[in-house]
Parts: sequence; structure tokens; C-alpha cells
Amino acid sequence: MSISIALAGKPNSGKSTFFKSATLADVEIANYPFTTIDANHGIAHVRTSCPCTDLTSGHCTNCRNGVRFVPIAAIDVAGLVPDAHIGRGLGNAFLDNLRQAQAIIHVVDASGGTDIEGNPVEIGEHNPLDDIGFLEQELTLWLFSILKRNWSRLSKRIQAENLKTEVVIADQLTGAGVTILQAKAALTRFGERCSKPPHLWDDSEMRELSDLLRIESKPMIIAANKADIAPVENISRLRDLNYTVVPTSAEAELALRMADKSGAIRYVPGDLSFEIISDKLSDAQIHALGRISDMLAKLGGTGIQQCINAAVFDLLDQIVVYPVEDEAKFTDKKGNVLPDAFLMKRGSTAHDLAYQVHTDIGEGFLYAVDARQRMRMGRELEDGDVVKIVSTR
Repeated sequence: MSISIALAGKPNSGKSTFFKSATLADVEIANYPFTTIDANHGIAHVRTSCPCTDLTSGHCTNCRNGVRFVPIAAIDVAGLVPDAHIGRGLGNAFLDNLRQAQAIIHVVDASGGTDIEGNPVEIGEHNPLDDIGFLEQELTLWLFSILKRNWSRLSKRIQAENLKTEVVIADQLTGAGVTILQAKAALTRFGERCSKPPHLWDDSEMRELSDLLRIESKPMIIAANKADIAPVENISRLRDLNYTVVPTSAEAELALRMADKSGAIRYVPGDLSFEIISDKLSDAQIHALGRISDMLAKLGGTGIQQCINAAVFDLLDQIVVYPVEDEAKFTDKKGNVLPDAFLMKRGSTAHDLAYQVHTDIGEGFLYAVDARQRMRMGRELEDGDVVKIVSTR
């Protein structure tokens, strides 16, 4: 799996419930701060339409009624509190785990029922916008503290040896997961505001650059969690921010996933409804499912799958492609229909896909065939492409 998404947020925001509902991993969930001490790792999935629906026969066994789920890595990091960048709370562990992720889903308690450190308060008492501001600040200060180390020496090297600034910055921030391309993009935006050479940057300018590096290297989406009990004005405030905001109810999603797993209902993650299929449910269980059904109608789903999809497809600009051996039947050598699905960066080529499948196949790449058109591909890959790769290896 090449994609890794971190779930971040203050303690008691519903982050671990989100993680469990998305992965069904066995994690501890409790109504007090720092339930999550060590990062939890699991497998979540993005949802997409399966190309097997284009076939007249031989539908694949890797989807549910035409819905395909492609795995990604999910990391439930320790809850964040103010001054995490200087090690307060579990800050060092939080930031160390966060560097592994390409994008962040910030799980925010949209109900306002927990304070900035995750302690329970009355619903609506806390402003969830404060949580977003403090996470941005902690990440920026974390990058700033790393960037500033040895900067006097490094910036002089840039000047004396004519080094590329983005290379030096990326090297300094390797441990924070910043790439050369991300450093270059941040520097381009920074250059529109500051024309000083690197060795003359002061702390305020380096902090501004660190903020741009945060935006480039840690793109973020907001999961407005506990949306079913959140004041309407809280959701409105969040939606006014310059982020994609998805109202979510991790508790409802977890209840549905567990009920589906037990055979009580039929539910596909991301669906707007579910079907009760068991005749052995108690009145209390039926009543609880009825309340969830009403909530799904009100919110347009639990939002969990929508949030994951938005992080991968929108923030990270990924598409799903399907390599096959037999372009007529969409099968591999053993006759399995659409056995594999790969997430690729939009703009990737069939040659890039060949390397993803296997380095040897990439090195021996000759050409690729669009399985739907039965023609050689001379274009970039598109979402849902089924591709036969022809290689010397």
C-alpha cells in the first residue's frame, strides 16, 4: 500500500472510534483523554465503482455488487494537546507518527462537547474552530523547530556552494516527511512575499515558510465528528474554513459495520441506507437502528467513507487502475477477474503502473493496451482504466 492517512485530533474527539469504524481494528475507546498512547495501525479502504460491471459474464469476487474497496494504510495517532511540538503530552510520539502520512484527516469534535485538551464540557461550550487553529500551529511550530536547527550553517552553504534551497530544506526536514517537490512548491509561494536570501531570513519569515511547508506536505481534511449532536452553527462555522469539511458520526458507522459483520443488517460502507436482514433483533436494537437510519437521512450517510475518499481522491489526487493479463476477459493468468487494483497519482502513465506492479516489469516495459478499447495506450492513465501491460520480463 503506497497511501498512508493519519487520523489526528485532540483527545476524546472520536478519533479512535473513527479509526475502528474504518478498519474494524481492535482498539480501546473511552471517554477520557489519552486513550490512545501508542499509534494504532490498520487498513482502511477507498470506495470506487468496479469495472467488472462492464462485463457480460465473469464478474469479479473482489467487490460487493459492483462496489470495489481499495486498501490504504490508516494511522490513529496519539491525541494532540497544546505545546505538543515541545513534547507536552504525547507530542513527540504524535509528531513522529504523523510524518509517515501523506495526508491528515483531522477529527474534530463538532459538538463542542470537549475542551481544547479533550476534557468533557457541555455540548456547544467549546468552539471547534479553536481545535483546527491549534493543530495548524503545532504542526507549523514542529516544522519550524526542525528547520531552524543548524540553519545558520546550512543557509551559508546554500550561498557559498550555490546549492538549491529546496534540496537543503527537504534534507533538513526528511524526518518530517517533506519532499523536494513539496519544499520547492512552498518556496515558490514564499518567494512571492519574501525576496531575502536564505541566510537573512529571520524567525518570523522562517515560521511563515514553515506554515507553507505544512500546507504542502501535510494536506488536511476536516471530519466534523459527532455531527448528529452538533449545534448547526458549529457545522456552519467549520464549513466557512478553507478546508474540505465532512460531517461525520463515527459511532453510527461503527455500529453499522459491527451489525453488518454480525449478520443483523446488510450495509456497504458509504451507502446512504442499510437493510435489516435478521429476525432476531430486540425491540431496543430495532429502535437504535431506526435512530441511525434517521441520522443517515439527515446527514447523507455517516460521512466516514466520504471522508476517506475525499482525502485520497481529492487531497492526494489519486485514481484507481486495474492491471490485467487478458484484456478481453479482464483476468490474470489464472482466470481471476480484476484481481488487483492500484492507486496512482493522476497524470501517471502506463509505464508508471508497470513499475508499481513490479520493478522488473517496469524495466522491461514495451507498451500497454486499454482493455476496453483494445488499443495501445498513448495517453495518461484515467480513473477506472483496465490495462494490459506488455513487457519483456
